Amino acid sequence: MKKTTFALALGISQLSMPAFAHEGHGLGGTHWHATDVLGFVVVAALLALAIYFGKK
Repeated sequence: MKKTTFALALGISQLSMPAFAHEGHGLGGTHWHATDVLGFVVVAALLALAIYFGKK
């Protein structure tokens, strides 16, 4: 039973491997979208909160 579940999960996870986006995304890309920038802002805010609350 566990082997079947693992094999099924592994097979399904392979469906997400290919990325069908146009060229230019990411830090080294030629342009960014608002959602790309928003993701970096959220990560920076979470990092700042972790540092702030981690010092107490």
